[in-house]
Amino acid sequence: MVDLTALLADLAAESDQLDALVAPLPPQGWARSTPAPNWTVAHQIAHLAWTDHVAHLAATDADAFYASVTSAPDPTRLVDDGAESFLAPPAELLERWRTGRATLAADLAAAPPGEKLPWYGTRMSPTSMATARLMETWAHGEDVAEALGLTRTPTVRLRHVAHLGFRTLGHGFTAHGRDVPTAPVRVELAAPGPGGEVWAFGPADAADRVSGPALDFCLLVTQRRHRADLALVATGPVADEWLDVAQAFAGPPGAKRAATAVNERAGATR
Repeated sequence: MVDLTALLADLAAESDQLDALVAPLPPQGWARSTPAPNWTVAHQIAHLAWTDHVAHLAATDADAFYASVTSAPDPTRLVDDGAESFLAPPAELLERWRTGRATLAADLAAAPPGEKLPWYGTRMSPTSMATARLMETWAHGEDVAEALGLTRTPTVRLRHVAHLGFRTLGHGFTAHGRDVPTAPVRVELAAPGPGGEVWAFGPADAADRVSGPALDFCLLVTQRRHRADLALVATGPVADEWLDVAQAFAGPPGAKRAATAVNERAGATR
């Protein structure tokens, strides 16, 4: 079982890493376009701040959370409208994000054991909520780093993202209108760093398998890269189909990234 205190410390570290990228930026840096269509660096941070806010409502006032959902003028634009609503001048936006993420961390730490918090189409434990916030912070941090022309060094905190990606296998199929497979999948990922550690999830004897770098798997399940541009190997039909629909975040399928022009293969299978 994941220790919530340690998980929240990892979430804080992930947030601090992204904070260090954006805090020194001049105003024009916040206005840079990111890979998300029509989103600037400011939109990325505003999205994180907005999501922390609605997660705070979910943890402290379920009625207010549900009201924020039902009162949305256009449910299909909930995420975009949320980011827009939290935009502000850089210094104000940065402080809003810092305050909101600290408040949410305290909320999750104080939540009664076993409590399930409302979320979009599901309910989540405080541990799952913290994991989801770390996943989003890392993924949107990738967008910001790409906009700034930077490459971040992956850390062992990616294990949280990878585990969430594995646990949401069924959600990926459901979100794409497909039947959830009954066959188990084994995932074996090369952890970041020189130690040669492998992160493994699922039954060791499963016929369907996914293997490759943990970073690549995390980029896939957060839909930051097309599978054709990643060194992931799928063995078996369920594993192969999963790499097309993998989605670690709640809600409908994302737009996904297109394969690069130099690598248009369908992804490694065997």
